[in-house]
Amino acid sequence: MSSILTTTPACTPNLLYLEDLTIPDGTVVEPGKLLDKRWLVENNGSCNWDDQYSLTLLVGPNLGAPVEQALFPARSGTQATVRILFTAPEEPGMYRSAWQAQDSQSNLFGDPIYVDIIVQSP
Repeated sequence: MSSILTTTPACTPNLLYLEDLTIPDGTVVEPGKLLDKRWLVENNGSCNWDDQYSLTLLVGPNLGAPVEQALFPARSGTQATVRILFTAPEEPGMYRSAWQAQDSQSNLFGDPIYVDIIVQSP
């Protein structure tokens, strides 16, 4: 009698950026203002996103947000809204904070998403 070992093939995660839903690039904001940034993305990989997936700060300031965020659960082939709450810096200037999805082994995947703001002088 022989046994056949079968394994489930590993899935491939991916994230496709579709559009900014709030705070378009270059938005002028007041110092210290709470910013509710939302992006429309598509899970166009073969993995379903669950609590093993997250967003991590890729480059730039975290703008008051935790450097790791839960990634909204989404089945493969569906769209999702990704949301991060930021706080504008007190110092005037241009700021860009870029984030990318990662799996449970901290492997980055998909399109980076970012918030791009200009803090006005008081």
